[in-house]
Amino acid sequence: MSIKSSLMKFLINMNDNYFSKLFKKKRVLKLNKENLYSWMNLTKKERFNLSEKDSMNYLIERKNLLNQIRNEYKNIIEKN
Repeated sequence: MSIKSSLMKFLINMNDNYFSKLFKKKRVLKLNKENLYSWMNLTKKERFNLSEKDSMNYLIERKNLLNQIRNEYKNIIEKN
């Protein structure tokens, strides 16, 4: 009984560790002066993926800002 329970505890613990590593959030880096060396230690594919995500985030922020500016402009014109 003791061996069986020990084995079960071990397997459960192993599964928890494995799944926690799978679902662990990946680190997010932005390229700047402070983390240049961290950025360069990444693989080429990781750097590409991170820069692509940054690019998409920038595009979304830019679109939101432009929409906000357009809406404010429309409101100003309607008031006058």
